[in-house]
Amino acid sequence: MRDVSFKSTTKRTATAIAILKAGAETIARVKSGDTPKGDPIPVAKVAAIQATKKTTEWIPYCHNIPIEHVAVEFKFHVDTIEVEVYVVSIAKTGVEMEAITAAAAAVITLYDMLKMIDDDMEIGSIRLLEKTGGKSDLPSLADWTAHVLVMSDRASRGEYEDQSGPILVEGCESHGAVLVDRSVLPDDPQMLRHAIRMAVEKRTTLILVTGGTGIGPRDITFETLTPLFEKSLPGVAISFANYSQTRITTAMLGRTTAGVIGDTIVIAIPGSPGACRDAVACLLPSVLHAHAMLMGGGHP
Repeated sequence: MRDVSFKSTTKRTATAIAILKAGAETIARVKSGDTPKGDPIPVAKVAAIQATKKTTEWIPYCHNIPIEHVAVEFKFHVDTIEVEVYVVSIAKTGVEMEAITAAAAAVITLYDMLKMIDDDMEIGSIRLLEKTGGKSDLPSLADWTAHVLVMSDRASRGEYEDQSGPILVEGCESHGAVLVDRSVLPDDPQMLRHAIRMAVEKRTTLILVTGGTGIGPRDITFETLTPLFEKSLPGVAISFANYSQTRITTAMLGRTTAGVIGDTIVIAIPGSPGACRDAVACLLPSVLHAHAMLMGGGHP
């Protein structure tokens, strides 16, 4: 199975449709509920709901996700019955297969209940109509820039090679950044303030500061950045803290902070490679929408 542990939980929806081709007389009998096995519509509806819940037992690579809502609608035409299924989940991955499986189960159930009165029935197309949720719904940002600031006394002295900065650089580039600068600085408030000021003057879209967010004697990132913010972004810090806490319990000790300086979004995260990978997964590209808002845009 594909690893989705890095994904954030969001509302996911999917709508699928399946078609049963049948004779006009058969369709009339379905509408009236007059068939040898009884009214097929409620049975097919239950079959669709059950199939939604059982999709992971049918499709090997599907993840077992919570099903929050299933709606099944039947549409009658001259020679077809359309079954449309709408599925909702709050999960890390989508519900496309659940919706498709449900629609298929409904028309198969109809076929089973009607086969003794119509030998010419045919199951038609089964397809996904729409899906929502996840990062694909977020508006993309073109031509944006980033600056990664690595706060580490030892890395700045060359005592070890920085591993966190490259993760953030690669993450920004993978989300469309056209230019990503990286600097490695000692845990020095004055140098951090200077680096922030220079990046803001260049109208950098996003500054990611990694390191110095702990509670050690040289951890000065939080105290240095917070007074510089013209507007704070507490939701960013809360989202990252919640995301990280579900993956490592010591994340509670990290002092993530985020805010806006001029037209630049600034986020400080812990300095470990794991925290940087979490930041890429949790914050990008959602946080980039803040730039559109700074430019006067609204919510997507």
